[in-house]
Amino acid sequence: MRELIREIIVQTCAEMGGHIVQGVLGRDHVHMFLSIPPKLALSNVMQRIKGRSSRRIQMEFPELRKRYWGRRFWARGYFSTTSGNVTDDIITQYLELHSSK
Repeated sequence: MRELIREIIVQTCAEMGGHIVQGVLGRDHVHMFLSIPPKLALSNVMQRIKGRSSRRIQMEFPELRKRYWGRRFWARGYFSTTSGNVTDDIITQYLELHSSK
């Protein structure tokens, strides 16, 4: 399932003109360092990533459809910051720290 989630996110970012600089798929969360065109709103990017991945995962794994019926597959929110506020190296270190968990 993790590989399918990764594939869906990579594909969705590419379709929107962006890419994943680095990412970590945890057991119950995802950390991503994205590069997206400035013309795109991050909220729209996240909406598409979460919506498409949720739909495809539930289609591929019918048992999850029953489990999440009427509930959300992903949490409602997300955290974001720009690499102008913190350096790319700090973001990369953060992701590397979370990849070992």
